[in-house]
Amino acid sequence: MGSSTKSIIKDVVIIVVAVAVIWLGLQAVFGTSNPFYVVSSGSMIPALEVYDVIVVEGNTPFDDVKKGDIIVFYSPKLYEQGKERVIVHRVSLDMSTDAQKIVRTKGDANPSSIAGTDYPITEKEYLGKVEHVVPQVGYITQILQPPINYIIIAVVIGIMVVKHFAGKEKKKIQFQYRNDESLDTDDSNNTFESKNDSEYAKSSDTDDDKKEL
Repeated sequence: MGSSTKSIIKDVVIIVVAVAVIWLGLQAVFGTSNPFYVVSSGSMIPALEVYDVIVVEGNTPFDDVKKGDIIVFYSPKLYEQGKERVIVHRVSLDMSTDAQKIVRTKGDANPSSIAGTDYPITEKEYLGKVEHVVPQVGYITQILQPPINYIIIAVVIGIMVVKHFAGKEKKKIQFQYRNDESLDTDDSNNTFESKNDSEYAKSSDTDDDKKEL
């Protein structure tokens, strides 16, 4: 086996491991086995466009879902038939009873809620709450075939998440730096005032000496 072949194999292994780490990291961060979906219909325009990629937060409990949230869930009618059709719509009404929490949803572009699709949504159909939207990245799914398209999307979202947390950390460091800088400025002013006071004292002493003379 030539050195060039070994190098290619090594690069492939590194890429596969990196993608696996990113994927597992995304699952851990967002608390769901599938943290992103590609929007395939226009029912949520203008909030969500076709081919937008949505990042789903599975750690948000169903009990915390409220009116106005965009959630991801299985169509209740098809779910009863053993089919798993994923829907992304906005919560429009809380239909909860004393026995359990139930919500109704509606697509922003739809005139009304659709029975069997938008309601009744219970915890068993609930997958998560939409937290982030990556515009138009889903076009990759039309250009490339699986699993390459999903790998690229996973990498893009992974980079987005890293930048998101890195941005928060950077702002925190800058804020601390500015506070330290402010403290240093205050100290320098105090030093300047002390210096002026000492010079004034010396000047006063000199004047007193001159008066005594």
